[in-house]
Amino acid sequence: MVFSPELAEIRFGCGLSPVQARPQSPAAMVDALLAADVAAQAFPIEPFPAFRARLVEQKRLARAMRQADTPARQAALKDENRARNKQTRRESILWFGQSLLRWAHTSQGFRERLVHFWADHFTAQGKRGAMTHGGLPYQEEAIRPNISGRFEDLLFDAVTHPLMVHYLDQRSSIGPGSEIARKKPNAGLNENLAREVLELHTLGVSGPYTQADVRQLAELFTGMGYLPHKGFIYRAKAAEPGAETVLGKNYGGAKARLGDVRAVLRDLARHPATAEHVATKLAVHFLSDAPRPELVAHVAARYRETRGELTEVYRALLEHPLAWEPRLQNVKPAFDYVASGCRALALSAERMTGAKPNHLKRVFLGPMKMMGQPWLRPAGPDGWPEDDSEWLSPQGQAARIGWAMSAPTRLTPDLIDPRAFLDHALGPYASPVLRRQVHGAETREEGVGLVLMSPSFQRR
Repeated sequence: MVFSPELAEIRFGCGLSPVQARPQSPAAMVDALLAADVAAQAFPIEPFPAFRARLVEQKRLARAMRQADTPARQAALKDENRARNKQTRRESILWFGQSLLRWAHTSQGFRERLVHFWADHFTAQGKRGAMTHGGLPYQEEAIRPNISGRFEDLLFDAVTHPLMVHYLDQRSSIGPGSEIARKKPNAGLNENLAREVLELHTLGVSGPYTQADVRQLAELFTGMGYLPHKGFIYRAKAAEPGAETVLGKNYGGAKARLGDVRAVLRDLARHPATAEHVATKLAVHFLSDAPRPELVAHVAARYRETRGELTEVYRALLEHPLAWEPRLQNVKPAFDYVASGCRALALSAERMTGAKPNHLKRVFLGPMKMMGQPWLRPAGPDGWPEDDSEWLSPQGQAARIGWAMSAPTRLTPDLIDPRAFLDHALGPYASPVLRRQVHGAETREEGVGLVLMSPSFQRR
């Protein structure tokens, strides 16, 4: 294995920076995950327990509007509701700015990459009202604190989180034989969450499960719900009574309990198929669309040996020689591309902190949407695509070129010499051809743009 600090920052981190030190070893990269989360401390985002106050207020206003006794009172409440929704939208855009600053300024790039990887693995998004802005608060509570623990704990916290329960309609899932079903015959079982847990979160699309397992797991999940003022709740009256059988093992009994949900998620997390699925996804995300089988096997073996101890899984990935092949292969998704550009430009926190939401929309969110990645809004629970071809569409490339040529002057008051920027952004990965092009650029804007739009900068 030939470790390269530059490759470590490009492939496993947030990109090269002119001001941040580069990791010195794979061990140091993993050990940093056990240290304080410096980026989250420097650039805070509202955690979900605080975000729930917005849901409580939304529910209060909705009830008050229904009960308003005069048209004037109802109109006033509607105006208040619109104002609160506008404020939440504004603040959610500012949270995006904090995410961007974390990426641009972190000294723990591997941590940021893992947070984004696991947030995508456990994709959840709000579908209506204030909940549509709950994506980053969800990550702060369910994903970020769990990336260096056991996979089973990450799985439990993500699957039982109010945003996931909301996104996959779990709150409306009622056990056919439950007490509530007897009172509400039209209430039904919802299999969405159970199917995604088996297919996406644990065993994989080709995993060893059947439709019967999906159904049984869905029955076991009945009872899971949330309330704005409480967060996650377990409603025994909505839960299906009796035992369920998932992958040949019985869970539960006469009385439904949340402990049975934890037990089945633990067993799914420790299943060999989950080890293979997680190892493959990590290898695809960090290395290539078609990772070498021996590397995947090495990572999966460590997962099985440690029962999903994630820091050891990461060590297995980083210690394998194939992880350090020098050729850059994976295309960066839109956020990664834009954020690594900000990192290379040493985007100042002061400049971003004072930015208004409309500025962030014009410079970042709008272009990212044109590149194929509307912020926190993937098309489905399988998250963003990993295939390089998905990020190389003509429209997406045109948007990247447009951003590369226009954004830098909006982000930094004085562009540095593009020849120095080339070294800051790519280091040894700057090709001779690109060097000649940058040296021949007529303006600083053109030279910096040539670096940002180059194939080398768009890959990792």
